[in-house]
Amino acid sequence: MEEEFGFNFPAIFVAAVVPMVVGFAWYHEKVLGGIWKKEAGLTDEDIQGANMPLIFGLAFVMAIMTALFLSLYVNHGGAEFQTFKHGALHGVLAALFLGIPVLATNALFDRRSLQYILINAGYWIVSFALMGGILCAWR
Repeated sequence: MEEEFGFNFPAIFVAAVVPMVVGFAWYHEKVLGGIWKKEAGLTDEDIQGANMPLIFGLAFVMAIMTALFLSLYVNHGGAEFQTFKHGALHGVLAALFLGIPVLATNALFDRRSLQYILINAGYWIVSFALMGGILCAWR
């Protein structure tokens, strides 16, 4: 694919979809969604009453911003570093040293439980790893 300004925009778009797909499974009621909902203090009525188009739309914008950053972060060096594995490693590192400290700090001040933090941290580790892998391998 054609790159403009050093960005592979099709790869960035696909990588930005990853958190939505992972979230659909991760936060499903039968996976971790029930526990997450309890730890977040949400009810089914809260979720059903939310403006989901706005929430998902803004979440996708944030995912594009994340993918733009990860694209710059994971792509360096020669062809031997342009692999899914290399990008996934850098995605995990970005989650561990950038994403999770921010998430955990906010959760601590919001008085959220360790379980809440771990559920969300796991989600972002998996999402960042897959996003980084896609962005690095798609050349």
